[in-house]
Amino acid sequence: MKFTDFSDTIIALSTPAGRGAIALVRLSGKDAILHTQTFFRGKNLLEQKTHTVHFGTIRNLENEILDEVVVTIFKTPNSFTKENVVEISCHGSPFIVKRIIQNFLDNSPVRYAKAGEFTQRAFLNGRFDLAQAEAVADLIAVDSAASHKVAISQLRGGFSSQIKELRQQLLDFVSLIELELDFGEEDVEFAEREKLTQLVKTIQTVIEQLLSSFELGNAIKNGVPTVIAGKPNAGKSTLLNALLNEEKAIVSEIAGTTRDFIEDEISIEGIAFRFIDTAGLRQTDDKVESIGVERARKKMTEASLILYVIDLAELFNQNTNKKEFFEEIKEVEELNINTLFVLNKADFWDKINNNSEFSWFNDWIKNSNTIFTQANNTTDKEDIEKLKYKILEVIQADNFNAGDTLVTNTRHYESLRNANLALDDVLNALEMGFTGDLLSLDLRTALEHLGSITGEVSNDEILGNIFGKFCIGK
Repeated sequence: MKFTDFSDTIIALSTPAGRGAIALVRLSGKDAILHTQTFFRGKNLLEQKTHTVHFGTIRNLENEILDEVVVTIFKTPNSFTKENVVEISCHGSPFIVKRIIQNFLDNSPVRYAKAGEFTQRAFLNGRFDLAQAEAVADLIAVDSAASHKVAISQLRGGFSSQIKELRQQLLDFVSLIELELDFGEEDVEFAEREKLTQLVKTIQTVIEQLLSSFELGNAIKNGVPTVIAGKPNAGKSTLLNALLNEEKAIVSEIAGTTRDFIEDEISIEGIAFRFIDTAGLRQTDDKVESIGVERARKKMTEASLILYVIDLAELFNQNTNKKEFFEEIKEVEELNINTLFVLNKADFWDKINNNSEFSWFNDWIKNSNTIFTQANNTTDKEDIEKLKYKILEVIQADNFNAGDTLVTNTRHYESLRNANLALDDVLNALEMGFTGDLLSLDLRTALEHLGSITGEVSNDEILGNIFGKFCIGK
């Protein structure tokens, strides 16, 4: 993408608002250095080399010192936005920051930046593509080691390069097909249909792998809301406390102790999990508890993972019948959400395993996603570590490597899905022997969807929506 020469200069605070030791005010635009020199007393910034740092003062037109500052200059095209950029490091008083910015706004042609405008200019000037620009926002928002790895990989172009390679392969075939159209009367075939069929199938395999990575990618980016559910006194609160390694939830032998949900977040192998302990699922006449039960059911529908706790002691002592048990399990499975059945109070397992009346339960375990725990024994760290690993396995994060290409963005997912559907149309057209002009239309549709990911195909509405979600000054 060609360099774009913006005529105006923008300014904004790039560090978080509020009081701190240092604040950074950023300017970008053709005349950013010139306008800064108007208020800077120190070396002549216009005569300095790019990537140099200079101490001085910022003053208003009355020559009043607003602050002692350190100014760093970056000259085009060697800057984040590929424009002239100035970064003013001043003291972090909100009063000082406001006076410095207002001085530029009142006494020069500089205007206040829109949300995400620095990154948008970087994109429009070809610093990086649209997927990489979105990775900037992801990187700012990371709160776990895994999300950091994914954002860094995307910022460095790992995902983009894969999309561009797929798009280029299709584009080569489109060019050959459209070349055929120029020789329509001579009945020539430059694009071998068999090779095109194989190419489309190969590209679809890659796209489908990327699509299947979205669930994990989204979980890594946004964290995994994990609901701990089950009947009263199954050990849900004890399990939460064991996972968090603190007494977060009240534990009592009295059924119905937890009447609302309790939540906290921990990181497992760099992935953020937000664990939510809920009220025990049962029919109750207690109005307050019944509200908690309804909230628990709602939280289950919103979860990405359910840890459903089953009390083996109750199962054995109450001699739970098969029908009652499977009605309980069916209610959970019908939610169609990743579920790990946590078989708590594992010391009762031998009694159940050796009792022929529970043979049906043994059969269920063999075909279900289960793990045994002894949550009331919170000193058994090995037990909890096994549970954590199993949780990673359920969301398929146990095979995640830093170099893996993952789809983390809903917009990218939709574009890939639409591209895949367009390629389905290409295969149908090939099978039915459609002419090159119709093939070209379907291929161009796929190209547009792939191009929309990296910004090779974009419009102002899409760009406005993406960059409007950024912070001011980024």
